[in-house]
Amino acid sequence: MTDGFEEKLDVRFANRRLLDEALTHSSYFHEFPDHDIPCYERLEFLGDSVLGFVIADELFRRFPLMNEGQLTELRAHLVRRETLAVVAKKLCLGSFLLMGRGEALSGGRGRDSNLSAALEAVIGAVYLDKGHEQSRALVLRLWHDYVQNIGEKAIPKDPKSELQELIQAQGSDAPVYNLVTEDGPPHDRHFTIEVKVNGKALGTGVGRRKLDAERGAARVALANLRV
Repeated sequence: MTDGFEEKLDVRFANRRLLDEALTHSSYFHEFPDHDIPCYERLEFLGDSVLGFVIADELFRRFPLMNEGQLTELRAHLVRRETLAVVAKKLCLGSFLLMGRGEALSGGRGRDSNLSAALEAVIGAVYLDKGHEQSRALVLRLWHDYVQNIGEKAIPKDPKSELQELIQAQGSDAPVYNLVTEDGPPHDRHFTIEVKVNGKALGTGVGRRKLDAERGAARVALANLRV
């Protein structure tokens, strides 16, 4: 099974257990408790850092005139869950995941959260198996079109900044972001955040980081204000 994924990835692992680990969803253990390979969560943690560093380094070199804020927004755009899921789908990663039947039947193989997490785990596995240079080469190959198509005039605007500007132009108080709920185990937290303006709730967002949830809430607020 992993042979086919190695071909799509164009990487041959010396330690195949690393790839097996990167492709094992936690739900698999409910049906196969004797499975002796851990799920991808630790590799996901490592891969997230490798991906963030490689993209940050590439943007820093490619756009010498951008300031820290612009570079931060570009990096956030390139490593967000939606982008990771699109890259993962191009690799047909979902079809290679070891996953419990219930999770698979509920659409788990196509779920953005699973795909993005597993892709980060794969990047972490490549880093451990092949080292920095090959993991960097893999990231830049998979993200080639995204990086090539971004120019200084195509910087995605942060929805929080956009909402702030719109609210200020209307003469209202600054948006206030409040944590509504915080759910999930420590390795997979999900935050729900609500944004209010002058005490009125305008939008709610959910994310694995508070910043992602705040941005989601700001996007909903912008959409509601522009209706």
